[in-house]
Amino acid sequence: MKHDYHVHSTYSDGMFIEFMARAAAEAGLSGLGIADHCIVSAEDAEDRYRREMGFNLDLTYERRRDAIERLRDRVDVRLFDAVEMDYEPRDEAAIEAFLDEAAFDYAIGSVHDLEDVNVHTREYFAEKSESKRRALVDEYFEKLVALADSELFEIAAHPDLVERNPALRGLATEDHYERAAAAFAESRTVPELNAGRALEDGGSLHPAPGFLDALADHGVGVTVGTDSHQPDTIAPCVEQIEATLAERGLEPVRVMDE
Repeated sequence: MKHDYHVHSTYSDGMFIEFMARAAAEAGLSGLGIADHCIVSAEDAEDRYRREMGFNLDLTYERRRDAIERLRDRVDVRLFDAVEMDYEPRDEAAIEAFLDEAAFDYAIGSVHDLEDVNVHTREYFAEKSESKRRALVDEYFEKLVALADSELFEIAAHPDLVERNPALRGLATEDHYERAAAAFAESRTVPELNAGRALEDGGSLHPAPGFLDALADHGVGVTVGTDSHQPDTIAPCVEQIEATLAERGLEPVRVMDE
């Protein structure tokens, strides 16, 4: 693993870029993607959410790009100017227009919301009936397939994010994985082996083993991202990703050249 394509900085919900870069270099990486959260949407609920959470990279990306450029000579790792965009099918036109304008090194797409509620919100989904929770997992994978079909992104982040929520965990089926894998096989978008839950869930990565099997059956490779928000999580997450790559005999897809 040479590059970590997915970390966050103070331009969304992470730590200072320089701290993240120095930790990546200490972990033996040669490239680091600063991929802060960003939402572009005409929906009032999304606009309120991004203002509350500070996911306003559409307003600050030029300032962050200048910071990245200034830091390049001070750190021993190549910095990539990237973005993690929240994806909703209804917002495709707005997302495409913004990505064309901003011209990032690459873009990561992610499905975070169901019923306009972040998947991480445990209590909201825990109150749902099992049949409703299964229907929501269906909806999640429908959005994931639409993300792949959209061709808007180089990377699809944590492609089974529903596994992060105990109320939704284990409800994804082989059919879900098959449909998503088939969509990625026809798309330029590469799913991500993501370590965002590795340190809290006993080394578990996204996507789950069954999903990885389905991707392999369709000849779909994976790229890699620690999804780190703090410098001290980069090295242990790199170790978890490298262990999984070695176990499966995988060479990660390189989004950026050396």
